[in-house]
Amino acid sequence: MKCPYCDKDETNVVDSREAEDQTSIRRRRSCSHCGKRFTTYERVEGIDLKVMKKDGTRENFSREKLKRGLTKATWKRPISMASIDELIDEVERKLRQRKSSEVKSWEIGNLVINRLRKIDKLSYLLFASVYRDFDSIEDFQEELRRLDDGEEEDAVAKEME
Repeated sequence: MKCPYCDKDETNVVDSREAEDQTSIRRRRSCSHCGKRFTTYERVEGIDLKVMKKDGTRENFSREKLKRGLTKATWKRPISMASIDELIDEVERKLRQRKSSEVKSWEIGNLVINRLRKIDKLSYLLFASVYRDFDSIEDFQEELRRLDDGEEEDAVAKEME
C-alpha cells in the first residue's frame, strides 16, 4: 500500500477492525518513511455489477462515481460523509441482492433519490435536478410540488425497495 503523502510503499498496519457497516475492514496504517498515518478500507469484491446507461452503453458500477454525485448534491448541507457512505452501502447492498448483475442507471438513481429524500430535501432536489435532467424552472416547480405533496416515487421504484 502506497502512502498518500509521500508515495512510498513502506507502510505498516497499526490497527485493523471491522467497520461499522460490517461489510468492510478498516485498517489504520503508518508510513515508515514519513511517519504519517492514514486509513484504508478493504471490502469484499462480490459480483461485478454492470450499469446500463441511458445511451445503451455498459460500465462497471462505481461507488466513487456515486459518491462524487452525492457529495456535489450535499455540498454545504448538514450531511456527514459517514451518512453518504451509509447511503451508498445501502444502495449497493440492494443492488447486489438482485438476481441480475446488470442494473439500469435509472434504477440506481431511484434508489438514491428515495433515500436522499429522507435525509435532506434540498440535497434531494439538487440530486434530482441532475438525475432527472431538469431543463427549466417548471421542472423544479413540479418537483417541489411533488415534494410538498409527499408524492411517492413510481411503482417501479417502490418494488425495488
